[in-house]
Amino acid sequence: MPLSISSPVFADHEPLPAKYTCDGDGISPPLVFSGVPENTKSLVLVVDDPDAPDPAAPRMIWVHWILYNLPPDTSGLPEGVPPYALPEGTRAGITDSGNTEYGSPCPPTGTHRYIHHLYALDIVLPDMNQPAKPVLLAAMAGHVLEKADLAGLYRRKR
Repeated sequence: MPLSISSPVFADHEPLPAKYTCDGDGISPPLVFSGVPENTKSLVLVVDDPDAPDPAAPRMIWVHWILYNLPPDTSGLPEGVPPYALPEGTRAGITDSGNTEYGSPCPPTGTHRYIHHLYALDIVLPDMNQPAKPVLLAAMAGHVLEKADLAGLYRRKR
């Protein structure tokens, strides 16, 4: 069974409920992980928006959440998980909003894709003191056993 990430509240490439955006409670959606390879030492979760700022003319990938060193037996994350309730050993990276917590989707225009990338690594990464995505990806290079993605779509109702 390959590595998989899913959610009980939205299907891949389907709408993300407003509850998990700036138009709702702004909390992280529940996530389910499965098929983690046997020799996995840690998991990494990166949530980003490749359609920023405008899907018709994207200029950047906006990072909404970075978690690394999740234990390999982590089966997912509950809805609205606060930093203090993350699995033991989990570290957070810095988002493009300048913080380390889940940044809820709030697209300025159009329908954006919010991609939840789950990586299985063959190492536990060192504490990198809230790395940005490029630093994290560089540290992961050569250590990714498998990767799975889950995309949620969101367009603000105005």
